[in-house]
Amino acid sequence: MHYLLRKQVVLFFFVLICCASRVSAQQEIYRRNHDDMPYYFGLTLGYNFSSLHISKSPYFLQNDSIMSAEPGSSGGIAMGLLATARLSDHWQVRANPQLIIGGSKYIAYTLSKTQPGEASFQNQTLPTTLVSFPFQLKFNSDRIGNFRTYLLGGIKFDTDLSSNSTARNADDIIKIKRNDLGFELGIGFNFYLPFVTISPEIKISNGLSNLHKVDPNLKYSRALDQILSRMIVFSIHFED
Repeated sequence: MHYLLRKQVVLFFFVLICCASRVSAQQEIYRRNHDDMPYYFGLTLGYNFSSLHISKSPYFLQNDSIMSAEPGSSGGIAMGLLATARLSDHWQVRANPQLIIGGSKYIAYTLSKTQPGEASFQNQTLPTTLVSFPFQLKFNSDRIGNFRTYLLGGIKFDTDLSSNSTARNADDIIKIKRNDLGFELGIGFNFYLPFVTISPEIKISNGLSNLHKVDPNLKYSRALDQILSRMIVFSIHFED
């Protein structure tokens, strides 16, 4: 599924680049001095596919009560602010704080041994609302008419506003840490219009810190070692 999604995304952006390059070369040039501005601001709307990457603990291999533990992904929306500062003709730095709503993560367990009244299939759902603080370095291509491509990379700090919710702190649910640090890589496109620049963008975001708070009294937690965050983000920026 993820492989097909990546192929469709690559094909979509390839066609987008080809069409935009042809059309932009024939249009009137808008916002000629925009790239010389020392800084500018904008708004962000986005959609993300978030998931967890897990590694099993020795308990999982030594105990046969849990047959499998597989993470699942879901989607959420993002809204944020954008601040970009110019370093040179091709380099910029950017801050893009966002509120990410939805995108709950889950881990599906299959049990071989169950307690009375316990189902053999358990879905541990972890509802999530994130405040994300990405700081990125951008490399911009030369402008072709009203079109430009850019690459970006950087770090982000996330804090989970749902970490203290009742659903997340139930005794039978695995515990996830509140804060996360990760890195981001992406590609985007600037479309210059008369009064605004619209910039569709795709990026991958991988967490670097282990989110798992081990609960030795919970078999679902004992079966896991590390839990890392993963995210694919589609964004549209509206830049001043």
